Amino acid sequence: MRISTLSIGDELICGEVADSNVSTIARALMEQGLRVLRHITVGDSELDIMSALADLGRTSDAVIVTGGLGPTADDLTTRAAARATGRRLVVSEEAKSHIRQMSGKLATLIVCPLSDKQAMLPAKTTLIPNPTGTACGFQLMHNNCFMFFLPGVPSEMERMLHDSVIPFLGERVTRKRIIRSAQLNVFGPCEAEVNELLAGIARPDQGLQMGICVTFPWMRITFRAEADSEEGAEALLLPSVQTARDRLHGYIFSQGTDTLDEVLAVLFRESGLTLAVAESCSGGMIAQRITDLPGSSGYFLEGQVTYSNGAKIRTLGVAVKLLDEKGAVSSEVATAMAKGVRRVSGSDLGLAVTGIAGPDGGSEDKPVGTVFISLAAPDGCWTKRFQFSGSRNEIRIITSWTALDWLRRYLWQRAAAR
Repeated sequence: MRISTLSIGDELICGEVADSNVSTIARALMEQGLRVLRHITVGDSELDIMSALADLGRTSDAVIVTGGLGPTADDLTTRAAARATGRRLVVSEEAKSHIRQMSGKLATLIVCPLSDKQAMLPAKTTLIPNPTGTACGFQLMHNNCFMFFLPGVPSEMERMLHDSVIPFLGERVTRKRIIRSAQLNVFGPCEAEVNELLAGIARPDQGLQMGICVTFPWMRITFRAEADSEEGAEALLLPSVQTARDRLHGYIFSQGTDTLDEVLAVLFRESGLTLAVAESCSGGMIAQRITDLPGSSGYFLEGQVTYSNGAKIRTLGVAVKLLDEKGAVSSEVATAMAKGVRRVSGSDLGLAVTGIAGPDGGSEDKPVGTVFISLAAPDGCWTKRFQFSGSRNEIRIITSWTALDWLRRYLWQRAAAR
């Protein structure tokens, strides 16, 4: 079945609001073995809505429309749908009753004449119940295309999608395909390198597709297998994911939806080790990411933002002579910071970063983006120089990612060696 989606609203095309409904619909349909063929977004223009409905109606077996069903003047979807399909607008007594009923449940809702606008629906349509809001949806058939009109409020839309739209479509799909997917989350290599490492895994002609989505500074690799049966889809998917895991190896920080921070939290809890952090150029970003997760007090002892040389000397015990001879941004100072924060906090691990985030402060031998990261542990201390690029904020972000990934690798290797 060819399914398309249409989102309506000036707030969407102006970038004021992110359209989460698109991904919700696509994901829900995919779970049922159905795919979205096309997606269009238009503003609050009656002519644009009519044009989009006509366009999608010609190429789709079903169209799911969200937005523009409210009571205000800029909610034009219902009237546009009526005009596009040659129907009159009529008062739906069922919709009118629903509005009155919901007004009794929602204490903050004031029923006014404008609310009756939501009871005006195209003739010869079927109401789609809305259990949580006033705006009823509706469905109609036009030129052999099923059209579903749902509110733009995400919580209302999702409930109506699962309660009414998907069951309706499911009953009319005679031959469903089974679609299964898996995600690998990667940090470290560039997109071209990942693409080269994974060359030959995707087999679109056999029903296995692969996509690489870059979300700075990490990547999500999605594998999607499509077959006539659950067994067939799994037979395509599982070996391919394992091959990708073998080729990417240490670059993968999780499979599925777990973030790097969440993976690190699990590793710390399992290891029983404690951590303290000393930050310069990242300004506390690393400590914030760690403490954003509940339960981090079980392993995170403290974070020091030692931005100035004086703070490094006073708080971490970095030698004045070392700072004078090597400079604050150096391998030697990063090492002293990591060892210092480990010593003063009594933690098992000490993590330190120092660098030049810019836009000023760089030199020929230490340009903007120069960062040193050091990890002090019971079994040694490792320090490495990195050369990052981008804006000040991007350099700070990738510094925090790299530092936390160092911790992940250390804890993972330590657990594997047991």
